[in-house]
Amino acid sequence: MEWSDDGIVLGTRHHGEANAILEVMTPAHGRHLGLVRGGAGQRMRPVLQPGNTVRLTWRARLDEHLGHFSVEGLDLRAGAFLGLSHAVFGVTHLAALCRQLPERDPHESIHDALLAVLDRIADRRLAAAAVARFELQLLAELGFGLDLDRCAVTGSSRDLVYVSPKSGRAVSGAAGAPWHDRLLRLPAFLQGEATAGEPSAEELAAGFALTGFFLTRHVLEPRAAHLPEARSSFIAAVTRPLPAAAGG
Repeated sequence: MEWSDDGIVLGTRHHGEANAILEVMTPAHGRHLGLVRGGAGQRMRPVLQPGNTVRLTWRARLDEHLGHFSVEGLDLRAGAFLGLSHAVFGVTHLAALCRQLPERDPHESIHDALLAVLDRIADRRLAAAAVARFELQLLAELGFGLDLDRCAVTGSSRDLVYVSPKSGRAVSGAAGAPWHDRLLRLPAFLQGEATAGEPSAEELAAGFALTGFFLTRHVLEPRAAHLPEARSSFIAAVTRPLPAAAGG
């Protein structure tokens, strides 16, 4: 058995003294693992950093075997954000989210979305909005998509500011006003296309509260799992005030 594909590094773990088991997200072969000979050595360490894009060839005698990867670096972007705490937390969290997908099950849209997030990961606010949208897309990919296009009560597509925690459907401001304390807030940046300007810290917090609620209910609790610590560290990093610009 053999195939070649590009992949985004999700993580590695040592296997013996010199080798590593590499976990990647690929467009055609989904989340996939394989052994990299010499993967724990200094030469391969910069290539196998989470967030990098690599070219892979996987070989195994049988399809169900772990198999071996031959790896070539394509976009070693990880070196550019290793000094950014929010980016490191973000990549760790994104990898944990991808691990909710069945191994070797193709999810090309998730691979492409992950790539889009990594292209924005160095910018705190852009990264924050992109990660929240990624969480929303992952829910949809797993069969738990939210209906955020029209009000569940009136059918209107205007003034959508809440989401029902029971149905996962949007609710307009007027229709939801009597029950506003029981509803989740729907920030504008999670509705359809990206809105102009960067979301505020309050909007980001509301967005992550929304996606976190449904990730916990539908994805994590059935597996006796919890939201990873890297997620809360990422949210704290991207919502704290930006440092003031130095005076001239």
